[in-house]
Amino acid sequence: MKVLNDLYDYENYKIYQDDKTFKFSLDSILLAEFVVLKKNDKVLELCTGNGACSLILSYYYSNEIVGFEIQENIYKLALESILYNKKDKQIRIINDNIINIKKYFPGNIFDVILCNPPYFKYSDNSLINKNRSLAIARHEIEINLEEIFKIVAYALKSNGFFYISHIPERLEEIFYLCEKYQIIAKSVQFIYTKREKNANIVLIKCIKGAKNSLNVAKPIYLENIKTYKNILRR
Repeated sequence: MKVLNDLYDYENYKIYQDDKTFKFSLDSILLAEFVVLKKNDKVLELCTGNGACSLILSYYYSNEIVGFEIQENIYKLALESILYNKKDKQIRIINDNIINIKKYFPGNIFDVILCNPPYFKYSDNSLINKNRSLAIARHEIEINLEEIFKIVAYALKSNGFFYISHIPERLEEIFYLCEKYQIIAKSVQFIYTKREKNANIVLIKCIKGAKNSLNVAKPIYLENIKTYKNILRR
């Protein structure tokens, strides 16, 4: 069932969700908080979902944002949220697989790309959610990690920024793809829900064509956090 929720602590912002099939997760908020934009940056969001990242970016910035979402039902939720928040002049969502980006844009056009992709590899033996929408959101059914890097290498300007959220278990693979496609990892931020547990999420900032030089930020622990707003901007 479609519901209209507050977009956490972002004042006066609302977001449409489906409480049975799809709701955005914490990593969408953290990714949006991780991204830094300059005034004239042209922004692309891959795997947009119901638009949480783009909406949060529009809370802080006035940049035009283009998003891609493959699932029509989730795309429609994003559209409704954009219209509700009166952001339709700033945010545009395309209902297509991002693999088809060449149909819409020439190469080397975006200054910033961000992506909160499916985290888990997929094979015929994978245990996936019976709900198709959730399965596509969580597993690499429609697109995999290397395909995302190919798209970024195509669409991102030289010295442009790529921000991605993922799980630490796949960090080695991410670093390999960074080197392969010359989308060089420059900053890594580990997120912990509890101090005694391993990191749950890793946020990575990359620059296309940069020299190798990696900064690992101080870890962030989410215990006793009262608001995620500005959590990475302090």
